[in-house]
Amino acid sequence: MQLLFLDKAPLSKSLLLVPSALSVLLTLLFQRYQKFFTYNLQAVKEDFQIWRLVFGRTICLDLKDTFCSSLLIYNFRIFERRYGSRKFSSFLLGCWMLSALFDLLFVEVVQYAFGITISSLPSGFLGPVFALFVPFFCSIPRMQVTQILGQFPITNKTLVYILGLQLVTSGSYIWIVAVSGLISGMCYSSSVLKVHQVLCVPSWLAKIFSWTLEPIFSSAEPSNEIRVGMGATVDIQRQQRMELLDRQIMMSQFAQMRRQRQQQGRLINWNRILPPLRRRHNANYQDNGQSEQEALPTAEVSEEQVARLMEMGFSRVDALEALRASNNDLNVATNFLLQH
Repeated sequence: MQLLFLDKAPLSKSLLLVPSALSVLLTLLFQRYQKFFTYNLQAVKEDFQIWRLVFGRTICLDLKDTFCSSLLIYNFRIFERRYGSRKFSSFLLGCWMLSALFDLLFVEVVQYAFGITISSLPSGFLGPVFALFVPFFCSIPRMQVTQILGQFPITNKTLVYILGLQLVTSGSYIWIVAVSGLISGMCYSSSVLKVHQVLCVPSWLAKIFSWTLEPIFSSAEPSNEIRVGMGATVDIQRQQRMELLDRQIMMSQFAQMRRQRQQQGRLINWNRILPPLRRRHNANYQDNGQSEQEALPTAEVSEEQVARLMEMGFSRVDALEALRASNNDLNVATNFLLQH
């Protein structure tokens, strides 16, 4: 059975399946081999067992950490779809290496400041997972879903933050791994430090993995979902997402008109992009308004941005429509295409 919700994200799928399977095997069947995957910093410093920085930071030995980190990787798959597998893997690799240095640094700081000797930290691919919270906070739009008691808003990002909080509180010193991951994510994403230009996956290595591993973990996007259907629940959820996005668009446009009344802003003509994409996802869509057929003068579209959207799996027609309607704003066009 293929994980259809992980289409166009082979690296996320591999990180979700392989470490989770190994973690379960080590916990249930091969417990005598767990000592080789312990993140023992004392052995690294005193016995120079550098290999523990690799094995100890790959497989989780706690099933609770495995479950939470797998759910987070599943939610963060949007970044692989947005940036491509090579850029996404470069981010994970860079943050994985940086977080190891910050782990050693923070352990020494805690020992010097408080006299607490930390011999080991929680094992697993946790540093890069926490690092992904940085682009998640900065680039994923916040959309309110509902409210609790009429005062506390619940957004599309609340569940992810709750999972991160659960993961942070699952162990004694996992907060060190979390802080190291967040700092490494900020350092890698910073345009000043230029870390992303140094710690990146070479193109030749990316091609090798693309030829060998991608056919194993890639899955095709279901193309007959509309024709066959998947039940009333999926259709209702899709319609609710469309209605929610419509309300958010109208509210954001009204707020922008008030804030930028004296500025020459670039407002997005959503009427230009909503009908074609809705017709693609909803066979019962009918165009009842004459105003939806009106369009602004055609804007020049960058072929490079069209190519980047097509690399993510979108068709050229949808990419052109999204870029024209968003005035060549790649982030806005990508967010809308991913949500529809």
